Amino acid sequence: MLTVRPEKVCYIILKAREFGAKVALVEPDPGSNPTDDDERAILEDYEDDPTAEELSEALADLNEEELLDVLTLMVLGRDDMRTAEWESARQSAEEALDERAADTLMRTPLMPDHVEDGLSELGLSCADYALGRL
Repeated sequence: MLTVRPEKVCYIILKAREFGAKVALVEPDPGSNPTDDDERAILEDYEDDPTAEELSEALADLNEEELLDVLTLMVLGRDDMRTAEWESARQSAEEALDERAADTLMRTPLMPDHVEDGLSELGLSCADYALGRL
């Protein structure tokens, strides 16, 4: 069913969770040793933070079919449709597919949860993938 490798989807989910965990900037120029501030700066949303860039690049590296798969997984994961309705879900995702689709995914609240739930609907999991990277 999927043209995108589940590992790619899991990487996107992990990066999207990291991106979503960012908090407003508290200290614009910490200038201190990260261990002195318990490495809190890693959660702050700095302009040059690589997390958003890594997620954006991961989405940009997908071809149109793979991006369509991720969008379809999100539709499935939102409980809008079931696995048996894959073709309908894919058609809905195709209607939403445009040059801003990757940007839309990045800004969609709960996107990583919906995509992961969509994977689960297909009987796939990121558990093994995440274990090796956390």
